[in-house]
Amino acid sequence: MEQTVRNKILPLKDIARRVEAGKTKGKKVVQCHGVFDIVHLGHIRHFNMAKKDADILVVTLTADKHVKRGPGRPFFKEKLRAETVASLGVVDYVGIVDSPTATDAIRILKPNFYAKGVEYKQKEKDVTGKIFEEEDAVKSVGGRIIFTDDITFSSSQIINNFLDVFPHRTAHYLKAISKRYSIEHIMESLEALKKLKVLVIGDTIVDEYHYCVAMGKSSKEHLVANRYTSAEMFAGGVLATANNVASLCGQVDLVTVLGRQDTKEEFIRKHLVKNVRPKFFYRLDTNTIIKRRYVSEGTTRKLFEICYIKDQDIPRQVESNIARHLQKVIANYDLVVVSDFGHGLLTKRLIDMICAKAKYLAVNAQTNSANIGFNLVTKYPKADCVCIDELELRFAAHDKFSDPRHLAKKVYEQIGCKQIIATRGAAGSLSYCQKDGFHETPAFSYRVVDAIGAGDAFFAFIAPCFAGGMSQDLVSFIGNAAGSLAVQIVCNREPVAAVDLMKFIVRLLKY
Repeated sequence: MEQTVRNKILPLKDIARRVEAGKTKGKKVVQCHGVFDIVHLGHIRHFNMAKKDADILVVTLTADKHVKRGPGRPFFKEKLRAETVASLGVVDYVGIVDSPTATDAIRILKPNFYAKGVEYKQKEKDVTGKIFEEEDAVKSVGGRIIFTDDITFSSSQIINNFLDVFPHRTAHYLKAISKRYSIEHIMESLEALKKLKVLVIGDTIVDEYHYCVAMGKSSKEHLVANRYTSAEMFAGGVLATANNVASLCGQVDLVTVLGRQDTKEEFIRKHLVKNVRPKFFYRLDTNTIIKRRYVSEGTTRKLFEICYIKDQDIPRQVESNIARHLQKVIANYDLVVVSDFGHGLLTKRLIDMICAKAKYLAVNAQTNSANIGFNLVTKYPKADCVCIDELELRFAAHDKFSDPRHLAKKVYEQIGCKQIIATRGAAGSLSYCQKDGFHETPAFSYRVVDAIGAGDAFFAFIAPCFAGGMSQDLVSFIGNAAGSLAVQIVCNREPVAAVDLMKFIVRLLKY
């Protein structure tokens, strides 16, 4: 890197000192902010117009870890992006912002002007809503926001069309979806889901990751000894489902069971998002379920798992208490979401009541090491929406080898549901309903950080979409987009944020 370019890239505080010195001499400062993944003519003209009435142009870039545009982005790492921008003669300083928005940088730099492209002039169309926060930040330091009006391009559009990010089949699918549905229509449809009143029911699981580093083979046993380094806890099971549903829907109530012997209630309450209201019931005979996984540090490869679980139906008294509660409230909800991990909460009595009373019922019945072959989705007659993975579909159909289409239709007819959708890992998803037939959606992620929790996120997003009346192909697309974001998150460290989903959808459909 040339010395002049290197001198432009500085920490924000150093840039702030230099621009303040310039301002004392009467110079005007303008700030532009973005990802600038691929710098194109639109960016160059934006920078030139921004500096038209200023003397110093500072360009700030979002750090890699805060870029939420889906798998594979940013296309170029922050140092390369900074070097590219700094190479432009019109730019005076470049700073990398360790924050998801520009507001902190604005308050540090105190620019006279903060420049955005003309596409942000209609502020209500900004899918992130951050433009309002940025404008407030600029006003708080005595500056004002300005909008440049010139030719516009999209980095995502350039990447999608010219850099072969996706396989041909996936790119063809995305182009077809972009022609059927405008971005505005998708955003409005997702926004409309906020009005849904949702009840989420299911097993609470606290996931633990105990990170380890391999030391070598034991001299006395046929095993690899590992050195413990750290641990992390996550709100999993139905807690993850509720947190993800709450990204889309305004009111989410939760019904679940904790173990009285070690409730983990303080941790659980702390890790539920604000618009999830829990109703806890307690079983005296055990602890809250914990699934402890020993994980290779740096790879998220699972080495070993221990479950702290009493894998039997909840006691009769607890069942009766839950039944009375559901009898009172279930009719108040537009959507009932059931995350059944097969760990004892969803008894036949409760299942029968839920199926009979729910206005719209979405079910995910999971197969795991504790219930394999026993926790079948077919125990939910008349569920409106069924979401399972391909293995669970094969268990439900008692068929190991047949075409998944045949199996999906078979289970669909057996349950009498309105929609069935099966996730298939790298193969994407397959959905079926009698009205629209089959729809296959490819996966949009080619790098998986951690698959645990991805299915829960997929289900949590497609359930409100189906209940809200969206078409099958659009729901499948949204579900796969949410799942692609979820596999970038370690376990259930955080839910998939609706704003990140919207940004990813915008990126996917830029053709």
